[in-house]
Amino acid sequence: MDTETSMAPPTATRSRALATEAVHAGRDDLAALGLHAPPIDLSTTYPSYDARGEAERIDAFAATGAKLEGPPVYARLDNPTAARFETALARLEGAESAVAFASGMAALTAVLLVRASAGLRHVVAVRPLYGCSDHLLGAGLLGTEVTWTDPAGIADAIRPDTGLVMVETPANPTLAEVDIRAIAHSCGSVPLLVDNTFATPVLQRPLEDGARIVLHSATKYLGGHGDVMGGVVACDEEFAAGLRQIRFATGGVLHPMAGYLLLRGLATLPVRVRAASASAAELARRLTADPRTARVHYPKVGGAMVSFEVHGDPHRVISAVRLITPAVSLGSVDTLIQHPASISHRIVDEGDRQAAGVGNRLLRMSVGLEDVEDLWADLCQALDASADGVPQEARDREAQDREDARRNALPEQVAG
Repeated sequence: MDTETSMAPPTATRSRALATEAVHAGRDDLAALGLHAPPIDLSTTYPSYDARGEAERIDAFAATGAKLEGPPVYARLDNPTAARFETALARLEGAESAVAFASGMAALTAVLLVRASAGLRHVVAVRPLYGCSDHLLGAGLLGTEVTWTDPAGIADAIRPDTGLVMVETPANPTLAEVDIRAIAHSCGSVPLLVDNTFATPVLQRPLEDGARIVLHSATKYLGGHGDVMGGVVACDEEFAAGLRQIRFATGGVLHPMAGYLLLRGLATLPVRVRAASASAAELARRLTADPRTARVHYPKVGGAMVSFEVHGDPHRVISAVRLITPAVSLGSVDTLIQHPASISHRIVDEGDRQAAGVGNRLLRMSVGLEDVEDLWADLCQALDASADGVPQEARDREAQDREDARRNALPEQVAG
């Protein structure tokens, strides 16, 4: 037997399903290395006895931003463990490349700086976005200027110095959705960035619909366990080269341990997202028919996020949950709930927040992997606490309105 041949990874003869890629992408070389689990490389620097050769490699990187060939040089340039996660995420999103960062906001910052370095400081964006993304664009902290518009106004808002169009779909926290393909057409030659944090590549792959850049807060579903922070951008190699140069200059690198945990998280991403989405859809259905809620938001694409507005005091819901965790963030194996107007979108001007649908009675829930009946029981007792003081007549009238709406709605729109 040819032992060298037998040690080599099998050659792919066809495209692999997402679930298979989630398990194997970034790990294809392990068997040939005699390993099963990916190694963690914690080195910050690497020895080299060829200073001239290293200088040439660093000069080449400075000029092009291309991945370094050969052994690593310094952790701010590249890290083998983080690179495995980048390879895997690019495969899942159907991208040429991916570049990882210390957080989702570091990733967005790098994207804006790449465009600004080309003299393209104007951004067209659709609200709502994650509150800190909104703030970064609107506050001009990076010298950018933003024009906020609805999807129909994107083409008219684009200027000669527009470097980016940005949307988040489903949006945080209202779960509003936009037609990515239609917006990509409106962008013309301007790159469209889609924040795909909520949907993940399990539910949608924006590059297939014409987006050029996909952003993830990897802290959320990609990690999936509430114990790792990171961000990642999936894109073509040309744009990735610019991101690597910005990352090297600014230092927003992903820690190797975070890269390891994110790669591990990807392996179960399809299973987690589909299981949590099934529970979220059921909870959205029940909340829609519940007289204690005024409105329920659940996206057509599906997912594990549910937002709902209550008639009573939303803060009482937050304080009354016992199984569900009242905390920011999302995408973990356990269910989280928070009040966006107080926390995640507090930094957005109140008028802009309200206009984007982020009202004071809106609650955002990230559904985890608990049994749906246990989650519903906890929600029910928390909603009872919030409903204190709401007249029974108003509850009955709203219950009838919601029942009429439920009967008239199509199945996929019942929680829309």
